[in-house]
Amino acid sequence: MIGDKVEHFQGKGKDPSAVQAHIEEYLKSDGFTLQTSSPSEQGVVIQAKKSGFLRAVVDADRAMTISITGSADDLTVHIGIGKWLEHLGIAAIETLLISDLFLVVDVAESVWTIEVEDKLVKDLRAFVG
Repeated sequence: MIGDKVEHFQGKGKDPSAVQAHIEEYLKSDGFTLQTSSPSEQGVVIQAKKSGFLRAVVDADRAMTISITGSADDLTVHIGIGKWLEHLGIAAIETLLISDLFLVVDVAESVWTIEVEDKLVKDLRAFVG
C-alpha cells in the first residue's frame, strides 16, 4: 500500500503508553483532531485528521490511523490511512485489528500521507531511539 509504514523497535525499552502519549502530543501540536481506542493487551489505535486540510484533499471520513502493538522490548507502530471510525474510544482493539483498519488510498491521499507519515516516523525514531 502506498504511504503505509510499519516501524518495528526491538530491545529499546520504550513503554508503549509513552510512545502513544508522544505520538498524540506530536499530532496535537501539528493541529490534528485525535481519537484513541481503549488500550488493551493487543495495543491501541490512534486516529488523527485535520478538518480543513484533510477534507479539501481527501474524503472527510478518512484519517491517519496508527496502531501501537507489542511491549517495551518488541514494539510495532503501523501508520496508514483508514476510515474515521465514530466512537473509536469505546471500540475494542480486537475488533479493530481484524477489521479493515487501513485502506488502499488514491494519489491525492498518498501524497498527503507520505509527507505527514515521514515527519511522524522521523520524530518517532528519534523518540524511541
